[in-house]
Amino acid sequence: MSKNNKKTYRIKNLDCANCAANLQESLNKEDWIKNVNLNFASGIIQIESNDIERTIKRIKNIEPDVELHEITGSEPIPDRINIIKELKKERHLIISISILLFFSISGIFFSNTLFKYLSLTFYVIGYFIAGKDVLISSLKNIRRGKIFDEKFLMSVATIGAFIIGEYPEALAVMIFYNIGEFFEGLALDNSRNSINDLIKLKPEKAYKIENGKLTEISPDELNVGDRISVKPGERIPADGEIINGNSQVDNASLTGESIPKNVSEGDAIYAGTINLYSNIILRVTKKYEDSSAGKIIELIQDSANKKTRTEKFIKRFAKYYTPAVVFGALGIALISPLFGYGTLSEWVNRALILLVISCPCAFIISIPLGYFGGIGRASKDGILIKGSNFIDSLAKVNRIAFDKTGTLTRGIFRVTEIKSFGACGKEEVLEYASIAESHSNHPIAKAILEKYGKKIDDIDKINIQEISGHGIKATYKKNEIIVGNDRILHKYSIEHDKCLNNETVVNVVLNNTYCGYIVIADEIKSDSVEAIEELKELGINDITILTGDNVKATDYVKKELNITEAYTNLLPEDKVKRIEKIIEHNKNKGTAAFVGDGLNDSPVLARADIGIAMGGIGSEASINNADVVIMNDKISKIPQAIRISRKTKKIVLQNIVLSFVIKGIFISFGIAGIATMWEAVFSDVGVSLIAIFNTMRILRMK
Repeated sequence: MSKNNKKTYRIKNLDCANCAANLQESLNKEDWIKNVNLNFASGIIQIESNDIERTIKRIKNIEPDVELHEITGSEPIPDRINIIKELKKERHLIISISILLFFSISGIFFSNTLFKYLSLTFYVIGYFIAGKDVLISSLKNIRRGKIFDEKFLMSVATIGAFIIGEYPEALAVMIFYNIGEFFEGLALDNSRNSINDLIKLKPEKAYKIENGKLTEISPDELNVGDRISVKPGERIPADGEIINGNSQVDNASLTGESIPKNVSEGDAIYAGTINLYSNIILRVTKKYEDSSAGKIIELIQDSANKKTRTEKFIKRFAKYYTPAVVFGALGIALISPLFGYGTLSEWVNRALILLVISCPCAFIISIPLGYFGGIGRASKDGILIKGSNFIDSLAKVNRIAFDKTGTLTRGIFRVTEIKSFGACGKEEVLEYASIAESHSNHPIAKAILEKYGKKIDDIDKINIQEISGHGIKATYKKNEIIVGNDRILHKYSIEHDKCLNNETVVNVVLNNTYCGYIVIADEIKSDSVEAIEELKELGINDITILTGDNVKATDYVKKELNITEAYTNLLPEDKVKRIEKIIEHNKNKGTAAFVGDGLNDSPVLARADIGIAMGGIGSEASINNADVVIMNDKISKIPQAIRISRKTKKIVLQNIVLSFVIKGIFISFGIAGIATMWEAVFSDVGVSLIAIFNTMRILRMK
């Protein structure tokens, strides 16, 4: 027995959602299989087993016709379906339809015995042409003990129709069932292709530079430190740093951004993006499996495993629904004639109609497909939702708490004000601060140096002493310079008029004389105002800021964004306590989301009803820790994610109501003897198609 393995496969020739659910359930009962997740909507099966080969044999035993193709990192996404080719495969349906039409018309002109037997012969031929695959599949399933599936229902219903003399109806049911299956397959494949387009992030090859030559290899074979060449028009095969060349890259597949980004030597570049204009040389910084693109593909495939309560209910419901329908139809066929109500033939006909009507395909297919479509639509906009359960949570969001720095603001500091006192001028205050901060990489130091913008002479002769929690003390050309917060002024007993207890105010002292201060501010993101307004338009008015920053800096952001509530000077554990209070206060009203940068906000992202990370491409922490990741750091994507989730939820509910109501009506008609086989076919195939096409609206939403 081989070691525990987890593999992902694309599963083909499994055209029945109920069969897919039964296959997954059967596999998960085996003791050597740890877990199997089969997503019929995406056509992907994930297997975690102590013996993969034995598991595949078991799959073949349950569903002999299926084909499994292992998904590796470099596997190309299948091309879109070729409609003409598929229509050629269905040419036997054209023959069957021709037979049906010929004898339906001919029956008007001929009514003799010869025509009766001739027509029966051709109806039987047409029936077996149209229904061959369904009948064979049904027989195989019966031999394996799988009785209650849609093919069994169709076989029993149509054979029964032949027995009671309803020849045209029997042939018509099989023809339209096959036509419906064909168009369902088209709709399903189009949905899968639309979603697959969103995760087609990886090329099939990479060009590694070895001994001055280019060697073509699979991206999976690249290691950290390898040098690779990427030509114009090629997809970047791994995360890396540009060591030669400059170009533009298309990040749309990762972030949803349509505007290309200029890149040059020293810039980071990510797997899955496309090099647009000129050849570049990269040094690989991450193996593909550890890259953002690799993780995104894995998470989208895994997203099917995180199911909503609706999906779980439908799965349980379908398990008991079909057997109940079969036994119900049997009761209808036998009980009423026993008590003298109508003839056996009449009630058998009604029972057969009921079997056709009651196929559960519409809700079994459309519900998981709806959620998968929502995840795919969000991915197209650079919004990574990790499961359909999080779509439900997003749809119910009515309270949102935001981190400030790096979330509502850019996390990029700039000098907004310089105040000088005594003999010092503003330029001198800025110069002294720049000298003291010249050896620091702190964002505030960088903002001061950027504002100063001049070269500092003899920078290597500056003697720097960092005072932890206070600031810096520097000696330069016999002058002593002190820069820092208000605490450093008190530490060295520097006289000053007013205590400015604000960490974004940098006080400047020259030779024990207070010279002035510099105000540093974090820039608000350009789309933050718009995003907050959109959230309020969506009915989300309870918006809070939870930040470790000080009151003054937070008040500025709060005022600019028109947010009424903010909590400052919070440690990570304080944020968790605060979000717990928000969740408790919001209990039974909706869900509470927290939006953070995905790195230092991991505890609160995990504790919120739904954690949203402004991670951006390349941020491994954000992808791992949050339920939803905004890949381009734009706050405006949050209301879009909520709109997509609400639309998805609405369409899924529409499909549930549509399926149950229409089937309920036609079941009533069938029992009452009002519905015929023609209406039965519509209630099965027609409703399934309507539900699937309704689901596809998610992919087209703006």
